[in-house]
Amino acid sequence: MQREKVEDEKPLLNLEIENPIHHKKKKLSLVKEFSDESRNLWEIAGPAIFTAVCQYSMGALTQTFAGLVGDLELAAFSVENSVIAGLGFGVMLGMASALETLCGQAFGAGKPKMMGIYMQRSWIILLATACLLTPLYTYSPYILQLCGNTPEISQAAGKFAVWMIPQLFAYAFHFPIQKFLQAQRKVFVMAVVSAIVLVIHVTLSWLFMLKYGWGMAGAAIVLNGSWWLIVILQLIYIFVTKSDGTWSGFSWLAFADLWGFVQLSLASAVMLCLEFWYLMVLVVIVGVLPDPLIPVDAISICMNLQGWDAMIAIGFNAAISVRVSNELGAGNYRQAKISVTVVSITSVAIGVVAMFVVLGTRDTFPYLFTASDAVAKETTRISILLAFTVLLNSLQPVLSGVAIGAGWQSLVAYINIACYYFFGLPAGIILGFKYGFGGMGVWGGMIGGICLQTAILIAVTAFTNWKKEADEAESRVRKWGGSAAFD
Repeated sequence: MQREKVEDEKPLLNLEIENPIHHKKKKLSLVKEFSDESRNLWEIAGPAIFTAVCQYSMGALTQTFAGLVGDLELAAFSVENSVIAGLGFGVMLGMASALETLCGQAFGAGKPKMMGIYMQRSWIILLATACLLTPLYTYSPYILQLCGNTPEISQAAGKFAVWMIPQLFAYAFHFPIQKFLQAQRKVFVMAVVSAIVLVIHVTLSWLFMLKYGWGMAGAAIVLNGSWWLIVILQLIYIFVTKSDGTWSGFSWLAFADLWGFVQLSLASAVMLCLEFWYLMVLVVIVGVLPDPLIPVDAISICMNLQGWDAMIAIGFNAAISVRVSNELGAGNYRQAKISVTVVSITSVAIGVVAMFVVLGTRDTFPYLFTASDAVAKETTRISILLAFTVLLNSLQPVLSGVAIGAGWQSLVAYINIACYYFFGLPAGIILGFKYGFGGMGVWGGMIGGICLQTAILIAVTAFTNWKKEADEAESRVRKWGGSAAFD
């Protein structure tokens, strides 16, 4: 009875005496949770960002060398890299992103042996996908010309695309390996491999493209070789170390229950491809404008810079997908929710800084990519749109990472179709062609699509029942992972 009396009086005591202290302790607890989660995120995001920057830099620096070779070479590389290779990159990355959900949740649930099986299944699916995409590279001159590019640019870009087919098959191995290692938080290994390959890539690109004068042929040799070297070095690490028990050798189980895995892979591919291709389409549409060479070069330079900035967001995308999938797999739904809050605040703060850097250097940065005054002036003119794009893209990929970690790929695919292709893209075409705003109008309308999609994803994330997501994590792995891995 005495205990009950004390408990009855507790609310009054809390109001008059304990409540301020309790409130202060709660604030300190929130600060500590934010700090601890921020540290956990940066342990993954830091190396992931460095890895993404190194790997993106291989293509970006090759584009810079191509600009030094000539304007046609710059346009050819930009169109091939943005449209043909960009399409292949998007499909392969999207298909492999199923592993972020499955490997991440399996690792969090304490079932590491399943991860090696999942990676092998993904290799099988992605190699088959690469074979299906090969005709896209082979017939790219005709495809690009049908899209409205000039015959000169289409032929040059198409020829280079055929030379880059080996890169497509490197993607088929690389992306599953990347997701496999990320789910185990072995991001430092990936960072070291990428740094080594980048140094080799820059040296050989300068040597073959400029010093020896091999031009675009030299670019193809070095770029293909660099991607395959990344694959080989990462495979050596996995085979030698066994990756802490997650790799137990090749298994026939990789061929079992493939259909469930294909379903999630396709949903992931649709979701990410719709995002990845969205701004890449910008280069194609601008290529249809009158006198497209200068606008295409200017937009390509901006997309190059936007790509560099996007590597930061991609690092956070990887980090949050790992954190959310691991925590949901372990049943820690509250920690998953905290992770989403912390990464969103951090990425937006970085996006604001990036926006001001673009605005502050818009008169100078174009000359890092071109010697043409006309291209540089056009790049400066449209840089205001680049500034808004880097701000929006600081948060949008992070929200996509949340979706991948939680397994919402199908839902986000529908959101992307509506916002990007039913709203943003038509708005850009209308502004660019009907109202005569040119490249700025096309890009501006497409930014509207990004704004709408980001707002919807914020709402979806804010109203998510994280406890329910944690309850569904194991059943999701069983459904799409296949029963054989659980036997």
